[in-house]
Amino acid sequence: MARKRKSNSRRWWLYAIAAMVLAGLAGAIWYWWDIQRWVPDENTYPDQGVSVSHNSGLVGFETVRALGGKFAYVEASAGATSIDPQFVRNLAAARAAGLKVGAVHRFDPCATADRQSANFVTMVSRDKALLPTAIALQKFPDSCPDKVSKAAMESELMTLINQIEMHVGKPVILKVSKPFEEQFGVSTLIERDLWLSRDRFVPRYTGRPWLLWSANRALDSEAAEQPLEWVVVQP
Repeated sequence: MARKRKSNSRRWWLYAIAAMVLAGLAGAIWYWWDIQRWVPDENTYPDQGVSVSHNSGLVGFETVRALGGKFAYVEASAGATSIDPQFVRNLAAARAAGLKVGAVHRFDPCATADRQSANFVTMVSRDKALLPTAIALQKFPDSCPDKVSKAAMESELMTLINQIEMHVGKPVILKVSKPFEEQFGVSTLIERDLWLSRDRFVPRYTGRPWLLWSANRALDSEAAEQPLEWVVVQP
């Protein structure tokens, strides 16, 4: 009898484990399906839009507007030499669809601020109608061929911020990834509006409030060939 009870107990545990695995798998499948279509409630976040680059493929900005988008951030440049080949097209198309538009520059800690700002200026002209420029902070100085100290990186970033602000005439927005913020604490070092990212859940990885939130970086819609990055504004 004791052996039979042990056998039944072991079988019960196997069933329980199998049930938990199946429940977890079902939850993962549901989340994957749901996140492709989910956007925050417009009643809570009335100002919503997209962030696009050439990786987004061909974007239909009229459709973005039909989905509730009011603005588009368009990648313009990265580092000292890279430019987005779709910037001019995306900027014009977004404007033609009636969206407010802004430019994004991806910061490269391996390049000097002077070279990066010169690259940015070749793509983005002075235009008071543009939204504040966003500087994306994702790349780590560890990847640079020559060693770059934290102090040197912070100095170049601050110089770049000043140069871009002089050019566009508006304070920039810092689009800070969670790993970058956790290592360098940019939000406490530099007083600029923040753009944070976290799919579906409100981000809380900085010590102060954000202005923009990339709420879904994998929105599957008829507006683009590839998943879109859907962004909302703090109300």
